[in-house]
Amino acid sequence: MLDPSTLYQLTAQQPAVGELQQPVMVVALTGFVDAGQAGRLAAEQILETLEHRVLARFDLDQVYDYRARRPAMVFDGDHWVSYETPSLELSLVTDSGGRSFLLLMGPEPDIQWERVTAAIRQLVERYDVSLTVSAHAIPMAVPHTRPIGVTAHATDPGLIRDYQPWVGQVRVPGNLGGLLELRLGQADRTAAGFAVHVPHYVAQNNYPVAAEALLSAVTRLTGLALPTEQLADQGRQVRVLLDEQAAADSEITEMVEALERQYDAFVGSQGRSLLAADTGSLPTGDELGAELERFLADENERRGRGDA
Repeated sequence: MLDPSTLYQLTAQQPAVGELQQPVMVVALTGFVDAGQAGRLAAEQILETLEHRVLARFDLDQVYDYRARRPAMVFDGDHWVSYETPSLELSLVTDSGGRSFLLLMGPEPDIQWERVTAAIRQLVERYDVSLTVSAHAIPMAVPHTRPIGVTAHATDPGLIRDYQPWVGQVRVPGNLGGLLELRLGQADRTAAGFAVHVPHYVAQNNYPVAAEALLSAVTRLTGLALPTEQLADQGRQVRVLLDEQAAADSEITEMVEALERQYDAFVGSQGRSLLAADTGSLPTGDELGAELERFLADENERRGRGDA
């Protein structure tokens, strides 16, 4: 493995003595399964609302596939105006209560995952991070009219004892956040993660309801005071729009009602997967993996068309 420390560069704005005391690190990487753009929206809300400064920047040129995820450029008449440089940065953030924590935000690296993971672990050790928490969202066969679900996972099961598993052992496409949690656990570092369940029919759109749920889950675990008010307002507006669309289309209404019955049956019995059909059995790991693969394929096609 090439030296992981050459993947990132520390800035001049390092913490003062005593400024960081075993902080939490929140990890929000885009590019994998982030249905409803929940992880991105949550991280952007943090940076737009809370005081922060960058501590480290990764050299994405070494690990980013520009042809798979082409950054946007602006062309004006006869010349290029701008280029949206992708960035993966570690920021020091102060929450609403004055507590400091770290936020790693940016696109998921495409290659050299073990080296990237080792580099992040170096930063975890440098800043004596007490808990690393990843955040993203997955598409699920759930209705927008019911409380949003959350899948929790951790190196220490005691951290997530209040969350009920939604499925048993499965085989799904890998992701850097998952690998990071695995490697940190193997190094006796504490890590956890949350994946909120986004209705599959809105998975390609911004879904602030899911972003709010992510921040709330992180707050519940870590005690951080994170901003959710604006996301909650946006979520209520999205709910109104979805209700209006359902009311205007009988097929959508029937679909939502079927999902409601499935959801209510699951909550009532606490014994069936939300991905299962009304009378079907639990999906296999291969079926769940195939669902994620289809979502990723749809995402890649959408990006190729230049959709937002």
